[in-house]
Amino acid sequence: MAEKIRAVVITASDACSRGERADESGAVAAELLGAVGAEVVARFVLSDDLEPLRDRIRECAERADVNLVLTTGGTGFAPRDNTPEATRAVIDREAPGLSEAMRAETLKKTPTAMISRGVCGTRSGALVVNLPGSPTAVRECFEVIRPVLAHAVTLLAGGTHEEAKGS
Repeated sequence: MAEKIRAVVITASDACSRGERADESGAVAAELLGAVGAEVVARFVLSDDLEPLRDRIRECAERADVNLVLTTGGTGFAPRDNTPEATRAVIDREAPGLSEAMRAETLKKTPTAMISRGVCGTRSGALVVNLPGSPTAVRECFEVIRPVLAHAVTLLAGGTHEEAKGS
């Protein structure tokens, strides 16, 4: 039986964390998750500081009620873009196919996709996926991974490929 997606959305943005800008990307991610029947159990907005971001990703991935952690923002070349480093410090196993697929598909629409440094991987039975910070990029990248999310969380929960095929 397919596992229900129970997700946390974490936005990494100095401006959003200071209240200078609305968290549109996190809102889009939560909306897209809801549209596929996922339960969004929490949303957080953090600064781009490495340590708090790393600690929050770890905390969320280790929650018993979470099997997907989506981050938005902090994946580019700016000096304070730390999301990939925070994610690498937390994950046990990398899932490069997800990151590669998102970059390859979105590169067909925008050349800036090739400078996204987003990372994906797993920790404690949760899938961690870095999405870029713009609402458009969140939509485009989510569309790429949407077909495999339920399958991935079912496998992480110990389900078989046969059980996950129903996802």
